[in-house]
Amino acid sequence: MTRLVAAITVLVGTLTVADPMAQISREYVRLVLAMGDHDKDYVDAYYGPEDVKAEAAKAKLSLEDIGKSIKELSEWLAGVPAAGRDEQSQLRHQYLQKQLAAMGARVRMLKGERLSFDEESKALYDAVAPTNSDAHFQEVLDRLDNRFPGNGPLVTRYDAWRRAFVIPHDKVDPVFKAAIAACRAETLKHVQLPSTESFTVEYVTNKSWSGYNWYRGNYRSLIQVNTDLPIYIDRAIDLACHEGYPGHHVYNALLEQHLAGSIRRARRSITRCTPWSTSCRTQATRPRGAIWTDRSIARPRRRGSSDTH
Repeated sequence: MTRLVAAITVLVGTLTVADPMAQISREYVRLVLAMGDHDKDYVDAYYGPEDVKAEAAKAKLSLEDIGKSIKELSEWLAGVPAAGRDEQSQLRHQYLQKQLAAMGARVRMLKGERLSFDEESKALYDAVAPTNSDAHFQEVLDRLDNRFPGNGPLVTRYDAWRRAFVIPHDKVDPVFKAAIAACRAETLKHVQLPSTESFTVEYVTNKSWSGYNWYRGNYRSLIQVNTDLPIYIDRAIDLACHEGYPGHHVYNALLEQHLAGSIRRARRSITRCTPWSTSCRTQATRPRGAIWTDRSIARPRRRGSSDTH
């Protein structure tokens, strides 16, 4: 399973006294970078101005300092109206409120505060998982039990069925490249991409996830695929869609193009453990059904069988 990743974009106009939102945004980015010194997984990448990064490194803020700064910045933001009446200005203001609250929660957790699962997901991601009854899950298991007849536990029968769709190790690269090319071609039917966008595929081991996108800026990504885990044919399409087209890579490239390239006043970093993670995850998870409507493409089928599980 890919780890949850979030791409955050903060517009920051010219840094003047007349533009408090610019000052708040700059300070927010500085605090995000400072958090990276205490939580190595908090910031995936940064490709904004070097002076902001240098300020964060020089300050060497403690968790206590960061927590106090978040509180002060949140109070300042609450007293500052959105920069305009347009939707983007309103969303920017709301976005900063949510992100600051999530960062404050992460600081408290790093200092030892314990939260329940629902409390943590609400504090960090502004979302709580739905609660389902045991009967709901039993109904799903019963349907699967009928779907995979035979002897033995359901999980054993399911694994035996899936084994036919594992991609041989020496075929992973050509299959994955074919999946990427197909997903990109389908995406281009719906989205105009920057002419210079591209990404590199790298095969790795000893990772806790099956695939990961590292956005590098300038419309480029590094997509890593974990070959320690068996890769199934449908998973190749999942990863190509989720990490590449029209998933994380496309999303980040379009954010950079329209917010950094067109407006030319963006501060960009990529971070985890924030409400934006929820949006990013959803954006990268749902596209397969949007570009692949043919079930024979989206779902594997045994050779010579009409079964389309």
